[in-house]
Amino acid sequence: MFDSLVLADLPPEAEALRGTVKALVQETLATLTLEQRARSWAGFDATFSRAMAAAGLIGLTLPREYGGQGRGPFARFVVVEELLTVGAPVAAHWIADRQSAPLLLRYGSETQRRYYLPRICRGEIYFCIGMSEPGAGSDLASVRTRAVATESGWRLSGQKVWTTYAHRDDFMIALVRTSEQSSDRREGLSQFIVDLRAPGVNVRPIEDLAGDRHFSEVYFDDVVLPAEALVGAEGQGWEQCIAELAFERSGPERIYSSSVLLDAWIAHLRGVGRRDEATRALVGQLASQLAVLREMSIGCTALLERGMSPVVEASIVKDLGTAFEQSIPALIADDLGAHPGEPVAPELVRTLHYLSQLSPAFSLRGGTREILRGIIARGMGLR
Repeated sequence: MFDSLVLADLPPEAEALRGTVKALVQETLATLTLEQRARSWAGFDATFSRAMAAAGLIGLTLPREYGGQGRGPFARFVVVEELLTVGAPVAAHWIADRQSAPLLLRYGSETQRRYYLPRICRGEIYFCIGMSEPGAGSDLASVRTRAVATESGWRLSGQKVWTTYAHRDDFMIALVRTSEQSSDRREGLSQFIVDLRAPGVNVRPIEDLAGDRHFSEVYFDDVVLPAEALVGAEGQGWEQCIAELAFERSGPERIYSSSVLLDAWIAHLRGVGRRDEATRALVGQLASQLAVLREMSIGCTALLERGMSPVVEASIVKDLGTAFEQSIPALIADDLGAHPGEPVAPELVRTLHYLSQLSPAFSLRGGTREILRGIIARGMGLR
């Protein structure tokens, strides 16, 4: 039920991880500019990810028998919060740790678990998500990429787009159609592990408005997949996809995308000595919004700790959280523009420009606002 979100405290054993994370990121952050730190989700640094793995900070919630740490979701919350608030470069291991590994733990075969999960935990292999397609938008049930059964496995054809770092990752978990459509388009969908270096796979990076190349389009031209590439059972793809999106939406990822800019702006205010009533009101507004969203995100984590799947609750946090993230660059731009006589550090200006360009995507990645509100409406019994 959507009203199951409760207030919860982070346990001391999870809080104790903060010191470990702070010490680990200190050296890496010293080499990054403020603008680079604002690219946290898009910061691909395999060396940093391997250091995270060596410190036991990847695969925290996976069982020890598969290379994980056997910790709970609260531990991962603390680690993710520490990484994102300072802008650590997390892109290399991000999706494998957050979604692919939990998905394979729940639905994968024992052979898949034994092969992939320890390598993910060691920071040796990286995954991307193959859901979005041209012309489909957020309507995942309309995917047209198809896998046809053969005597020895499957043959894959089609296209995926807006795939994060497919040009640098090792594997994709792709949602594809494996049987003819019935009246319910969600039937007949399956997921496969695709080696991105296999013959017939063509990956083309996409350059965005900011000049970054962290998205790709991926083409499958009769790619031969072994039978063991299928995740779970044929036709189970929609169920898996929904579970995977719950992993993606239920963490603190949806409230901290502009935190580096927010901290830099507050430091600017201190530097120029501005303490007028309007400024204090704006800082208080943003701080109070962040505090409430953080409590809601911890509440989602508490549901995961209980073994629940907070699909509706996570959708609410993502909808409100991304709106908050998007508001920060606009509000800070208005504030700085209203005080033209203040000297502003060029690095703060560059970071503001970058996040102003990027922020519209905050409510797209992981499901658009319209899709989320449909999920929320169903959870409330309104549709």
